[in-house]
Amino acid sequence: MVDGRTLIAFVVASYILVVIPGPGVLFVISRGVALGRKAAVLTVLGHELGLFLQVLLVAAGIGSLVERSVMAYEVLRLAGAAYIVFLGVQAIRHRRSLSTVVDVTATRSSRHIVREGFTVGVTNPKAIVFFTAVLPQFVDPDGAAVPLQMVVLGVISVTVAFFSDSLYGVLAGTIRGWLAGAPHRLERLGGIGGLMMIGLGTRLAVTGRRD
Repeated sequence: MVDGRTLIAFVVASYILVVIPGPGVLFVISRGVALGRKAAVLTVLGHELGLFLQVLLVAAGIGSLVERSVMAYEVLRLAGAAYIVFLGVQAIRHRRSLSTVVDVTATRSSRHIVREGFTVGVTNPKAIVFFTAVLPQFVDPDGAAVPLQMVVLGVISVTVAFFSDSLYGVLAGTIRGWLAGAPHRLERLGGIGGLMMIGLGTRLAVTGRRD
């Protein structure tokens, strides 16, 4: 399949790229600040499922087409940016409800939160570049079937991302938990989380592709 040294090198590369705050990490942090730890972890779950779909598409050869096509890449990037901005606006609009609801999952289903994370994950431009440009470099052309190797490596990368992003989300949610006893501060924090999402989406929208 993949030799030990190559596997270790890939895990290190995945970890380095994951811990550097990108769209996924910043989105999870903003969700943790606005909605709490449980919602943040559910967001991470959805996000990583979206990344796994990217892995499957790359293994099937679709991801490389997106990476080579400027138009396809831009459409996907802008769609993800618009969705994040939309979620940020929603967070600001409903920030006052945070002071009366201790657990946001009591009013918003876990499935809904996971689905939102999935949408952001599947349109994550940083992940698209990683899976199409970096992941194939660790594939052994003389080893097992290339698509199978890419799926295995992709699962490893997504697993690393899950634990790293969850840590970010839990820490952000903990900060929110500390302020649960001060309703006005909690509302303000929810607004800040929404502004973070809007800022992230705007940055994605105005930052073009760098070839």
